[in-house]
Amino acid sequence: MDDQAEFKAGIEEKLAAGERLTFEDGVGLYEVDDLAWLGRLAHGVRTAKNGDRTMFNVNRHLNLTNVCSASCAYCSFQRKPGEADAYTMRVEQAVALAEQMRGDAPTELHIVNGLHPTLPWRYYPRVLKALKETLPEVNLKAFTATEVQWFEKISGLTADAILDELIEAGLESLTGGGAEIFDWEVRQHIVDHDCHWEDWSRIHRLAHEKGLRTPATMLYGHIEEPRHRVDHVLRLREMQDETGGFAVFIPLRYQHDFHDAKDGKIRNRLQARTTMASPAESLKVFAVSRLLLDNFDHVKCFWVMHGLDVAQLSLSFGADDLDGSVVEYKITHDADDYGTPDKMTRDDLLELIRDAGFRPVERNTRYDVVREYDGPQTIAERRAEPRSVKF
Repeated sequence: MDDQAEFKAGIEEKLAAGERLTFEDGVGLYEVDDLAWLGRLAHGVRTAKNGDRTMFNVNRHLNLTNVCSASCAYCSFQRKPGEADAYTMRVEQAVALAEQMRGDAPTELHIVNGLHPTLPWRYYPRVLKALKETLPEVNLKAFTATEVQWFEKISGLTADAILDELIEAGLESLTGGGAEIFDWEVRQHIVDHDCHWEDWSRIHRLAHEKGLRTPATMLYGHIEEPRHRVDHVLRLREMQDETGGFAVFIPLRYQHDFHDAKDGKIRNRLQARTTMASPAESLKVFAVSRLLLDNFDHVKCFWVMHGLDVAQLSLSFGADDLDGSVVEYKITHDADDYGTPDKMTRDDLLELIRDAGFRPVERNTRYDVVREYDGPQTIAERRAEPRSVKF
């Protein structure tokens, strides 16, 4: 038996015995070149946890401002004050947009923003309260831990007090952003703000103590190595052991900036020396993450960043959630370069999930079930339907 075969047999034995995989196991899994084997193992874990169910929600994204004091190396979203396409919404503008969303019957509004250098802290709870009054039935999933730490700086308040005020205004979950890669070896080259693992984890831990369930993310496919990915997810696994407050893990595929630079500026400073992760690499990330994160109920594929084909395949590589309808996601700029639509309706998502062979389940932000749908037709049912044949 060669070394890789021996490693694979050991992993299978551990999983069958219910043993937790180690850092060394995780790095070894990334070195395995048998993608089908990885998928089979991850799908086994996914099926044990969630059966044939694939979750989704009907959501909308809202970015209140793209003005940001930071200049993170991977980010094409941020603008500086005075740039031609910099914008900041008044509260009334945000409310008007929310009113336009009512017809889609969303259950979640997802809000992330730049770290605006002059907006006062009071703007943020005020806009949340106004949005909640406009869409009282919609869950407000807002702000990264990086934003909350920024609120600490501009307000002089603690994250504890800030979260209390945001929750009173209608906040029901933080977003998972700002995580990127936690290891400082990589992080120092890709982020341009002061929120690192210590603050990111502190703020999410506080949110969990207050009863919020939050997502966790990882930005992969840039300058990191597999060992950095493994370190990242194991930090999350350890924190989940402590708090149990993470609802889902979301691998986010690093994006190049293909067509956003209308002013001639390429803000993504990494892309000259990076390539975006291939579909096979993305599927490996989903599979390895699913195998390592034994205490996470859900793994999500954010279809906007992966494309619809990879999103469907990810459901057989450990993922059990396809996010939602989204409609507009300003932070990702290259989606239509590989065929991803701006919007997926509820019916589109139902078809996408069934076509991949799974049963759709609509959820809310806390992963409570909103509605269960019929699964895909069986082969026998499809064969029983008369087919028109063209000659």
